[in-house]
Amino acid sequence: MALRTVRNLPCFLSVLGVLLLSSGPSRVSSCPSRCLCFRTTVRCMHLNLESVPAVLPQTTILDLRFNKIKDLQPGSFRRLKNLNTLLLNNNHIRRIPRGAFEDLENLKYLYLYKNEIQAIDREAFKGLVSLEQLYLHFNNIESLEPESFSHLPKLERLFLHNNRITHLALGTFSHLQSMKRLRLDSNSLHCDCELLWLADLLKQYAESGNAQAAATCNYPSRLQGRSVATLTAEELNCEVPRITSEPQDVDVTSGNTVYFTCRAEGNPKPQIIWLRNNNALNMRDDTRLNLLEDGTLMIQDTRETDQGVYQCMAKNVAGEVKTSEVTLRYFRSPSRPSFVIQPQNTEVLVGESVTLECSATGQPQPRVTWTKGDHTALPVDPRINITPSGGLYIQNVNQADGGQYTCFASNNVDTIHATAYIIVQARPQFTVTPQDQSVLEGLTVDFRCEASGYPQPVIAWTRGGSPLPNDRRHVVLSSGSLRISRVALHDQGHITLSKTFTKIKVKKYITPVFTSAPRDTTVESGSDVQIPCSAKGEPTPIITWGKDGVQITESGKFHINPVGYLEVHDVGLADGGRYECVARNSIGYSSSSMVLTVQVPQVSREGDPFVSTSLEEAIRSINSAIDSTRRQLFDGSPRTPAELLALFRYPRDPYTVEQARAGEIFEQTLLLIQRHVNQGLMVDTNGTAYRYNDLVSPHFLDMIANLSGCTAHRRFNNCSNICFHQKYRTHDGTCNNLQHPMWGGSLTAFERLLKPVYDNGFNLPRGASERRHSGFPLPLPRLVSTTMIGTETITPDDRYTHMLMQWGQFLDHDLDSTVVSLSQSRFSDGQLCTSVCTNDPPCFPIMFPHDDPRQRHNGASCMFFVRSSPVCGSGMTSLLMNSVYPREQMNQLTSYIDASNVYGSSQHEAEEIRDLASHRGMLQQGIVQRTGKPLLPFATGPPTECMRDENESPIPCFLAGDHRANEQLGLTAMHTVWFREHNRIASELLRLNPHWDGDTIYHEARKIVGAQMQHITYSHWLPKILGEAGMRLLGDYNGYNPNINAGILNAFATAAFRFGHTLINPILYRLDENFQPIQQGHISLHKAFFSPFRIVNEGGIDPLLRGLFGVAGKMRVSTQLLNTELTERLFSMAHSVALDLAAMNIQRGRDHGIPPYNDYRVFCNLTSAQTFDDLRNEIQNPSVREKLQRLYGTPQNIDLFPALMAEELVPGSRLGPTLMCLLATQFKRLRDGDRFWYENPGSFSPAQLTQLKQTSLARVLCDNSDNITRIQSDVFSVAKFPHSYGSCDDVPKIDLRMWQDCCEDCRTKGQFNALSYHFRGRRSAEHSYAEEKPASNLTGNSRCNSQASFTGAKKCSRIKRLEGRLSRTDCADEDGRERGDGESWKKNPCTTCQCHEAQVTCFVEKCPQTACLKPVIPKGSCCPVCLNQPSQPQDNERHV
Repeated sequence: MALRTVRNLPCFLSVLGVLLLSSGPSRVSSCPSRCLCFRTTVRCMHLNLESVPAVLPQTTILDLRFNKIKDLQPGSFRRLKNLNTLLLNNNHIRRIPRGAFEDLENLKYLYLYKNEIQAIDREAFKGLVSLEQLYLHFNNIESLEPESFSHLPKLERLFLHNNRITHLALGTFSHLQSMKRLRLDSNSLHCDCELLWLADLLKQYAESGNAQAAATCNYPSRLQGRSVATLTAEELNCEVPRITSEPQDVDVTSGNTVYFTCRAEGNPKPQIIWLRNNNALNMRDDTRLNLLEDGTLMIQDTRETDQGVYQCMAKNVAGEVKTSEVTLRYFRSPSRPSFVIQPQNTEVLVGESVTLECSATGQPQPRVTWTKGDHTALPVDPRINITPSGGLYIQNVNQADGGQYTCFASNNVDTIHATAYIIVQARPQFTVTPQDQSVLEGLTVDFRCEASGYPQPVIAWTRGGSPLPNDRRHVVLSSGSLRISRVALHDQGHITLSKTFTKIKVKKYITPVFTSAPRDTTVESGSDVQIPCSAKGEPTPIITWGKDGVQITESGKFHINPVGYLEVHDVGLADGGRYECVARNSIGYSSSSMVLTVQVPQVSREGDPFVSTSLEEAIRSINSAIDSTRRQLFDGSPRTPAELLALFRYPRDPYTVEQARAGEIFEQTLLLIQRHVNQGLMVDTNGTAYRYNDLVSPHFLDMIANLSGCTAHRRFNNCSNICFHQKYRTHDGTCNNLQHPMWGGSLTAFERLLKPVYDNGFNLPRGASERRHSGFPLPLPRLVSTTMIGTETITPDDRYTHMLMQWGQFLDHDLDSTVVSLSQSRFSDGQLCTSVCTNDPPCFPIMFPHDDPRQRHNGASCMFFVRSSPVCGSGMTSLLMNSVYPREQMNQLTSYIDASNVYGSSQHEAEEIRDLASHRGMLQQGIVQRTGKPLLPFATGPPTECMRDENESPIPCFLAGDHRANEQLGLTAMHTVWFREHNRIASELLRLNPHWDGDTIYHEARKIVGAQMQHITYSHWLPKILGEAGMRLLGDYNGYNPNINAGILNAFATAAFRFGHTLINPILYRLDENFQPIQQGHISLHKAFFSPFRIVNEGGIDPLLRGLFGVAGKMRVSTQLLNTELTERLFSMAHSVALDLAAMNIQRGRDHGIPPYNDYRVFCNLTSAQTFDDLRNEIQNPSVREKLQRLYGTPQNIDLFPALMAEELVPGSRLGPTLMCLLATQFKRLRDGDRFWYENPGSFSPAQLTQLKQTSLARVLCDNSDNITRIQSDVFSVAKFPHSYGSCDDVPKIDLRMWQDCCEDCRTKGQFNALSYHFRGRRSAEHSYAEEKPASNLTGNSRCNSQASFTGAKKCSRIKRLEGRLSRTDCADEDGRERGDGESWKKNPCTTCQCHEAQVTCFVEKCPQTACLKPVIPKGSCCPVCLNQPSQPQDNERHV
């Protein structure tokens, strides 16, 4: 045996030495220097050799022990084909490379023990097909490749004891069929489930008796010293794989991207293997196939060869499991085109729109083109578009559009065509209409009447519905006019003109006329009132109602009966105001208004006795629930998606927390009072029959308001620092509109287009009770999501990149963020919302349908969801105003596009991210990368959502202006870019204006960044989203309008702007400088949530940015809405229920009282849908309409979000018609209602504005990425690399020199302390606020000449007016004295002020230098002079 041979070597060697001495000279001469050789044996021991010596090919034994050999080079033993034994033990060998033992196919014994081996190449022993014994003990081996011993079919003995091996991969010894002795003892084996295979192998050895083995555990401590062979699966915590997410059948066409989901759990983590037609897929042979990190199979650019049966197998050492088989169906083999829909001859009226439908099928999908007339190309006209389905769509048809059109359908097999005619007809129109006339008897009278149209209309006259007499007195002239000769008394009366158009009978239309009009009414609080309004007309008019300019929708509060009467239930003070009834038909409309006055009787209420105890109980329960939630969220890492979401949404501004807390306490107090009243009255106060306005007396409500904190947290900014407000925005958005300072401010209520819809009229969401709506129950939001929204199939957008989505999300986080409840637990008893699944404040869980796969896998009955916090002064809390107002929700952000996502929406947030120490106007920066550019700073404080698993993500969240910056990596990259952009601009401004202080630099840079975002949004992004039709709705900018509230609409935040969710790819692509995948690969979206460590450790932001502008986005198709990364795996974590974004969007809409889709159709001038077929123009896919009907029962019930997403795109846009209407409405308000809009005259100088219009997102990315040097000019548009990419040097830049002060004395310029009181004028009374109306002898805060302090003498000629043109043109000086328009006065010896159109402009005299050492200033003079010397002439140059 080999081991015995080693022990007897000294004796054997002494005999060998004698034999060698007697050998002939020829043998010695071929032996290596200082070695001992005998026949085919070579001994080279104790010679301090550092490399393998050359020996003869016939050598059979080579002994190199006890030397200093460190490295074995490939080919060291080449040509030694006869070598039988190789002794290399007791050297300093550190690694064994591939090819080290090349040519040793007859080697049987290999000694490598007692070296310093750490690494063995997986093919180090390849070719040793005869090796029987291998000794590797007493080395430093820590790990072994599974294939290390796979090339040794005859190996019988393997010694690996006394190394540092911790883990052994499955299969490491699986090929050693001849094994008789294996030693693994005295290692550092970590005995976990990944070692179960070894335990099974050693048991097999023991049971067979053919082999001996030794292996012991070192970790964990409970198993230390145990033989591996004795371990069981239970002791190793092994789990057989179980499938948690299965793939679904999918239908594809050529060029799709498909995602087969397969997720499995087990211990150890299972390996995912995909099978197609029972054969394992080879990902390496087909680059279109990608196995994502989570097990998902991604198939890009689908082809016919991809069709088949797929199955996912999850496998680990504990076992394996397979999913059910799913089918990929590929439609249509290569075939010639054939028409599905052929164009038909169509008649259309001038001014209307027409579509010639043309749709073809074939493989590849045919390309549809159109020609006009004799096959000439269509004219280049924005009115003419090709629809996605291939139809020809012409808007605003004119006479020239008539003629023959031909549709061609072509693919690489064939081309077919079909022809149709557009026949343009002009509706008859009167060009001259008859007028009433008085005429003397016996005379002749002409009633002129002329009409135009195509074909030429025929004009006919009737009287009393009968034809005119056929006599010579009544003649219809060729022009159409009627001539009556010899007028007689019996001719008196009505003569009717009717017109006919070929065979079409033209009806008589009547504008609506009121038959019953509303009148001013006074009612008592708590009563019901019916306001009459009815009208007649032809066609029959439709009655709508509005209150104070907002349209009323059907709800528990309001009901419009079939006649048109408005019924108001449980009237309160909030219901007082002006109501307008509008009767409208296709001819016109009539309106009538009334004032409803509500009186509150001073009587005690049923709930008064319960106020004190209910308030105390509410404060206790709310504080307890919030404190419990804070402990759960901040004392450890989040354990479920619910906790992750709650931590993610938890406000970081203390004022926000207190304001939300106050609203919750107030509402809970009133709920408790209701409960007490219930017990006495046996009445259900959650129903609609109870009178909420009778609950508590007004003086008790005041007490509740004070003690809950609602009164203390009702803020109002009086905008007293007018010098600042004239030039810069506040961080919280207040004082933008000086007449309405709170408009657009953070922590204010969302605005409404339509009155909210709650089941009880003021705060109970639709669907929260069993109530039926229009005869049907509302479907569960989760059922809507799984039925019509979630998709595994993605269609790439052929025009726009994924950056289109990313800018939309980044922009949204500048506009809105709803404050949700601070508690995850029920206020009533503190139980977690996820465990009880009841609609008990603040819980509003998303229930699972009975057959939902999530319920089957997890056993949960609901998904986490809590309501948004109420605004103090709405819903239950609206009783602050002694009345019930519908519940409103709070926007945590400013409404304006002001880069609040960069700077924060409160002073507290702004100061948290500013670098206040350097006084350079910069934002804080984090770690600096090797590229020299910094990342965002890390957030401090308790553990964050980014550290939910410290093994995976040891890095905390980044800190930015918006708390959602870490939501996903693409968004984090955008935040990084824009924080760098601020610091880049601030640094350049400081270089240009070294006299500016830190505050000036900060606010000027902030102002520029906000303007850049506005320009990118309205000039580059919105035109792609809205298209030409939407941009016409948006209209041109005509200046600031102080009467427009730029607040965010609730429907916009809750439904409309969430359309961006349909544009999200399930994969975040990460590309290197050659636009190839980075080493770490692309990443599934659910792996990109809250993962800043991937930016720090996996290449920075550049790969993510390239993946956004270098990859096509997702196309919104009505059958492919939200990818399942968002509906099935949102914030997914092991052993817990992941969230569903689509279901959450629907539930949030109900929470916010968003009216149904049909009401917004009416608002947007679309027809009110009475049947699902009425939706066919907007929701064209019949299968989608069928799903909506199955879910909702009636069009009146459809939630806004899913309907908006299912609408067909308007040609040239990415929106349906209703969605386009809502977005255009919101973005028009955001622009026109913003006093600091970048194009508003006075916001920037003309030269600065010219530079700002050079802004592009491409330039911002070039300036602030780590090292992006090549980019397309429009990062929103798809471009091919490298041909359509250019150098960053070619992208236009903003020239910041336009912001340089051009002044000779800049000592006080650009400093905030220069904005002192002497630059203030006075506001006129009509532009002041109630608490500060100026008396005739008082001075109000006025505008100042802020240009004097910031931008130099040449920019000081004008200051923007406060709000429009003021009616008065006089001023008040610093002492309150009236100054007339044009009047000048000396404020002090050096300052002269002038009044001009209510503006006070002051000029500071500049003094020349003096020649003497001690000049003096004479009394009453400004400048110093030298005594006994003639005064130097004073320089008249002045500075504003």
